[in-house]
Amino acid sequence: MNVAVVGAGASGLFVSGFLSKKNIDVTLFDKNEKAGKKIYITGSGRCNLTNLCSPEDFLTQVVRGQKFLKTAIYSFSSYDCVDYFENLGLKTKCERGNRVFPESDKSSDVIKYLQKFHCKDVNFKFNEEVLDIRKENDKFNIITSKNHYNFDRVIIATGGKSYQATGSNGAGYKFAKKFNHKIVPIVPALCPILIKDNFVSSLKGVSLKNVTLKVSGDKKSEFFGEMIFTDKGISGPIVLSASSFINRCDNVNLSIDFKPALNEQQLDCRLLREFEQNKNKELKNVLKNLLPKAIAEIFGNVVGIDSLKKCNSITKEERLSLIKFLKNFPISFAGLYDIDSAIVTSGGVDLSEINPKTFESKIVKGLYFLGEVLDVDALTGGFNLQIAWSSAFCCAKNWE
Repeated sequence: MNVAVVGAGASGLFVSGFLSKKNIDVTLFDKNEKAGKKIYITGSGRCNLTNLCSPEDFLTQVVRGQKFLKTAIYSFSSYDCVDYFENLGLKTKCERGNRVFPESDKSSDVIKYLQKFHCKDVNFKFNEEVLDIRKENDKFNIITSKNHYNFDRVIIATGGKSYQATGSNGAGYKFAKKFNHKIVPIVPALCPILIKDNFVSSLKGVSLKNVTLKVSGDKKSEFFGEMIFTDKGISGPIVLSASSFINRCDNVNLSIDFKPALNEQQLDCRLLREFEQNKNKELKNVLKNLLPKAIAEIFGNVVGIDSLKKCNSITKEERLSLIKFLKNFPISFAGLYDIDSAIVTSGGVDLSEINPKTFESKIVKGLYFLGEVLDVDALTGGFNLQIAWSSAFCCAKNWE
């Protein structure tokens, strides 16, 4: 049997190696000059391989496709993943938030070990773009930029449409449509959020730690951790996570709790103490004890209180208003950054048309879809790469 795999990303590399170990003739096509271009840039170039947690906990981090992925995640867990890479010779380490990285901090090592050891019997075809796929008499005819080929089966692992510089141009959706698969509309996921408020540009580069971003779209959610202001909006870990929950919502409200560790009564005591100790200081200068300088400068104006007002003349109503805004500082949602700014693509091949055990199409026998081309996505922290490893393993394991 000969098999074509289209796309030398995480799922494409992983499934190719496992199938080749079953003495299957595997040819792996990629339009790029080398394998794993998106792997190379993940985790800021360090490659966050996976997240070390139980399958149950893992699935709570999946935004789309949770039920569909259950078989795959239990078949090849994050613990299995670490063991497998360690056995290949790649040393790993676990950092804050259970995130696993190569010990070398080099994503290139992950690619090297996959290509050199896991895929040593795979026939690589680089700089060869798959232009068309047809099925004739139980054979798949693949037309590339260089040649024509015939294969018994085809696996499409082309990724989504984010980070197009890595080759993710949405070609997999075109192939899926050709074989009458439905495509769930694609939108950005794990991306920065655009904000309408004029003051945002003046806060560019201001980072916040231990804050809570409150989000209401189809439902209310809260995200605690770090974020940063950009010239057009907000970014950072909690913002990226929030984006995946609001990327299909029409009406979104956002607010920041600058002091999530304090309730309103505790915060009132804190403000009273600050005002008592700084009676003759201007409000904006006292707020610098509670907020980053740039935010303190504009905070009073957002609340509707003169920032130059002396603390000894702040009324009780104004103080209570300050507390309200410290706990719920509104920012006006304007949308998401475009899909090329997204870490992953949300949407893709409709999961109802794919076998969750084999990842074979229910419409076309011998055609498979893996990884980000499917309508699956998860939060940051190594979860999306683990989906790629697990789905590839599950596909190869249940190959018939």
